[in-house]
Amino acid sequence: MDGALVREIGTKGLLIGAGALVLFWIVNAIKLVIGARGINPLVKQFFNQIASGRVDGAYLLTTKAYRQHVNRQEFIKFLASLQLNRYRNLKSGRPRIEDDQIILTLKLKSEDKKSELPLDFTFIKVDKDWRIDRIKKTNL
Repeated sequence: MDGALVREIGTKGLLIGAGALVLFWIVNAIKLVIGARGINPLVKQFFNQIASGRVDGAYLLTTKAYRQHVNRQEFIKFLASLQLNRYRNLKSGRPRIEDDQIILTLKLKSEDKKSELPLDFTFIKVDKDWRIDRIKKTNL
């Protein structure tokens, strides 16, 4: 085979592969945006419930599986350990899809922006609504 022909075929193959990769990322980005609708209002509702002292309301925004593994007292103890009253701002990271779950790292920041608390929230769809399936303190 001619060297120029091999290079041309290789270049075309590379372009096709790159095009397929770009298409893959675009499709996944669209799936993520469409699929994640409803998560931001859930996060807002969760923190509003806690801020207004309605911990039971926040607890009920979790999945049944979560509530089977984490009872109400453990949930309250976990929230108390986070010292949420120290934080005023919330920054959302980029969501990640794993199977039928969406994992979102939320960074709570203190008013003076000197302290930060990263939390991984795992969301799962129950019927048509998103629910919190896991909350985990992370080390970023």
